[in-house]
Amino acid sequence: MLQLKGRNNSSNVMKALWVLDEIGLDYEREDIGGAFGKNDEAPYLTLNPNGRIPTIIDGGLVLWESNSIVRYIASTHSLGDLCPADPAGRALCEMWMDWQLTELVNGMVPVFHGLIRKLPAERDPVAIATARDVWAGKWAILDDHLSRNAYIGGDRFTMADIPIGPIAYRWYELPIEREDFTHLQRWYDLICARPAFRKHVMTGLS
Repeated sequence: MLQLKGRNNSSNVMKALWVLDEIGLDYEREDIGGAFGKNDEAPYLTLNPNGRIPTIIDGGLVLWESNSIVRYIASTHSLGDLCPADPAGRALCEMWMDWQLTELVNGMVPVFHGLIRKLPAERDPVAIATARDVWAGKWAILDDHLSRNAYIGGDRFTMADIPIGPIAYRWYELPIEREDFTHLQRWYDLICARPAFRKHVMTGLS
């Protein structure tokens, strides 16, 4: 059985949990990271030298990096559905998945950590506000894309939606100013209707 290592309140672990349940695969999960620790200890570092989560073990394969995990699970168990079978469709999904890592998350981290992970006395309001503006600019790019596409990868739900979903949840749940991104909101409402998203992502902020 596939093993997933990582605490379930991590947005990166949420991606793996979501795709596993979206497909209906059996798995075992072990709490690693955060308050549970163990991610900086030898047994885990042997699997993932970065000491980050998640990591999966599937037979003889050890895989880390959350979006690579989503790609692997989708292509192995949902080719032609969550993972498009045609190279062009798959590349478009992967482009937006990479965009989530290289662009979208940059604004999110200072806002989320500043408001949720730090005590009020430790917060830097200017840094949080600056990061929020950067984050909003990235959402504007996606909002424009969604004005012409029902989902991130095109006209149906695919693996491209999964990495962006947990970040969108934080955008809509954090106590911050939010622009009226009509198309982003429409897409987010579709995502919120998916049982696996509600189970693994809509769990509060911590």
